[in-house]
Amino acid sequence: MIRSELVQLLVEENPGLSVREVEKIVSIFFDEIVGRLSEDGRVELRGFGAFSTRAREARLGRNPRTGEAVEVDAKRVPYFKPGKEMRVRLNM
Repeated sequence: MIRSELVQLLVEENPGLSVREVEKIVSIFFDEIVGRLSEDGRVELRGFGAFSTRAREARLGRNPRTGEAVEVDAKRVPYFKPGKEMRVRLNM
C-alpha cells in the first residue's frame, strides 16, 4: 500500500472528511513519527509495533561498479519492531 491508497481508504471509511483533511492527518501522523525519531526518541503504537533508531558505525565499503573502496560515514537508521499482536496475526 502506498500513501495515496491509504488516504483514499481513509476517505472511503470516513465520508465526513474531505480528501484534503485526510491528507493533512496522514502527513501530521508521519511527520510526528519522523520528528520524534530525529530527536533520537521512540514511537510505540500498541498492538502495532515500535519505531526507533539504531546507530551504524563508520566502515569501509566498496563501489559495486568499480570495486573501489569507499568510506561510509557513521549514521543512524530507522528500526521497526513489530508488536505481539502483529506477529500473531502475520503467523496465523
